[in-house]
Amino acid sequence: MNIYQKLIEVRKEVPYLQKADQGAQYSYTGSSRVLAALKKKMDELGLLLVPAITKPTLHESPIEYKDQSGNVTKRTITYFTELEMTMTWINADDPKEQIMVPWYGQGVDIAGEKGVGKALTYAEKYFMLKFFNIATDKDDPDAFQAKHDLVEMINQQQITEIKELWTGLGYKEPDLNKQTAKLYKKSLVQLTEKMAHEFIENLKSMKGTKETA
Repeated sequence: MNIYQKLIEVRKEVPYLQKADQGAQYSYTGSSRVLAALKKKMDELGLLLVPAITKPTLHESPIEYKDQSGNVTKRTITYFTELEMTMTWINADDPKEQIMVPWYGQGVDIAGEKGVGKALTYAEKYFMLKFFNIATDKDDPDAFQAKHDLVEMINQQQITEIKELWTGLGYKEPDLNKQTAKLYKKSLVQLTEKMAHEFIENLKSMKGTKETA
């Protein structure tokens, strides 16, 4: 596979990540969760991601804390780090195959020494999420997939098998949609792949019962 094909395979691996980590006021998807979801497939396909800082910028903002009388009780400095970066994908099977993507990261720190690390973590996480079009949502994965049509739908092979099993049991094909509507509240072609598999197994079971009767 070329580098583009490999990246598509990685993108297929994770269509959705739940915001399962909890902050003080909101839920979020942690950096380790994003990397863990993708790293195994990247290793399997031989893909390397090399980050490079092209332009670091540090902003210092003094902050004063005052009491009710307006007297300064404490002075601190907030350090805001901005990193202009290049994220480079490399195909380990053919290192000359590379894709370079301009990117950006930022991090806020009070002490000052952790700003770059925070900015790099921010950049890496959001690069992965946005490059691979990974959705994050507070819904559980199954609800999200159903809502956004990410569930695999019934395929032609399943449709053909269902029709053959149905008519083989002596039922009329026009009544097939009535049965799926009764069981799943959907027509035959609206069934998911999972529903179709379940329906096929039920029909096979009915056929087996009929043959032994």
